[in-house]
Order: sequence, then structure tokens, then C-alpha cells
Amino acid sequence: MQQINQYLSSTLKLLRTERGWSLERAARETGVSKAMLGQIERGESSPTIATLWKVAGGFSVPLSLFIEPPTQNVVVRVADELRQQPAEDDMLVAPLFAYTPEFGFEMFELTLLPGYERYSEPHEPGITEHVIVLEGEMELLLAGQWVTMTKGAAVRFTADVPHGYRNLSLLPAVFHNLIHYPAAASRAM
Repeated sequence: MQQINQYLSSTLKLLRTERGWSLERAARETGVSKAMLGQIERGESSPTIATLWKVAGGFSVPLSLFIEPPTQNVVVRVADELRQQPAEDDMLVAPLFAYTPEFGFEMFELTLLPGYERYSEPHEPGITEHVIVLEGEMELLLAGQWVTMTKGAAVRFTADVPHGYRNLSLLPAVFHNLIHYPAAASRAM
């Protein structure tokens, strides 16, 4: 966890420095408090995935940028070797493919532990998510309705509107989540 916090800390500092933003400006842009951003930069906090999404959205960068450095020429990735709990919530994350402008997407294997529920704020305009359930049962909040997804179910949806994920079962739910960024947004990253 310490290594993840250090990477997150240095990434956030670098983004702020590149943009010339104060902590106060970063807080305005991300919707995350100045105090929390300071804790992240000092490596004193393990923010939730929801908080990381807010930070990523405020900086207009992909979520995967905060989880691991981009890799080059990687052909084989094994989720069991990558799976981690980068935040204090009940979600395990295996960053299968970090965002690269060449492809315009990032892909995760996500595990929702029993009882997990998260509401996601809208992402940048044009971003779409593709969810494919690998194990268990989960629900997605789409257009204001919770939709049950079981093993083998797949959905693509516009993620620039409120949406959510939850696992009401007693077993973990595992799914792939491919997040595609439109070409205009990809050039900005």
C-alpha cells in the first residue's frame, strides 16, 4: 500500500506542477478538498476509487494514470499478478491496460466484494464504459435504474451521466471494465 501511495503522491504533484495549479485550484477543479489533496500528495491517505475518479476528471486524465505508470510494448498481462486494493473501499483493481493515446482506452479487471456500492459522477463528455461480467452477480445503475448483470452479461453505456456499481450478493463479483475516451479528449491527455 505504501508503494501505491507514493506513486499516487508523485503523480498528483507532477500534474499540479505541470499545470501550475495550487492545491486550492486543484480542489476547485476536482471537487476534492484541499486537505484531502494535501494528504494524498504527502502519501498520508489511500483515497477511494470515487475520489480518484474525481481527481482524474478534474485533471482530465484517465483513472489508470493514478494506479500504475503506463507501460510500453506489454503483450501479456495476468490479472492475478496485478490485482490490488489501491484504496480503502471494497474494490480490488487489476489494471490490465493503462491508457495510451494510441488506443484511446484503459481496461481493468474489477472485483466488487460483497456489500460494495458506489455511485459514480459523470465522466468527461463522450466517455463510454464497456462492462463484461466474468464471475458472480452485480448491478449497474444505468439511466436511474439498477440493472442486474450475471456471468457473461455485457453492456456498453455512456459514462458522462451518473451511474453506479453494486454487489448485493454474498460472493465477489468480477468484471472487465473498458473505458474509452473520445479522440478529442485523448489528444488533451
